[in-house]
Amino acid sequence: MTDMLREIFKMQGELNRRIGVDTEAMPEEQQPEWVLNYTRAMSQELAELTDSVPWKWWAKYQKFDKQNARVEVVDMFHFLVSLAQVLGMSAEDVHRAYLEKNKVNFQRQDSGYSVKDENDSRHIGV
Repeated sequence: MTDMLREIFKMQGELNRRIGVDTEAMPEEQQPEWVLNYTRAMSQELAELTDSVPWKWWAKYQKFDKQNARVEVVDMFHFLVSLAQVLGMSAEDVHRAYLEKNKVNFQRQDSGYSVKDENDSRHIGV
């Protein structure tokens, strides 16, 4: 079976290069600009996702556009993968960090998560 996350990262890298953004060869001084670019793009896609849901309780004309909501999630994922690539993260890095962070989140729930501890995720290596 194909490693789906690795395939997504490969395809996104190809798309970015076609657009003219080579995240693998990006100089370090350009990285903050592209982190900002991709977070702004994700923010816009999140707003478009929000508009897919009838959030205006005063407007009776709205309908839930589930298909568009799904497309907006994928749009955000495109930018999220690009952001990871700018930060030098591979599919394997994201997977490994996700597994570690998921453990932390379960530990937080097991302990009641009554105290904020910024250091409980510092060990997650990427």
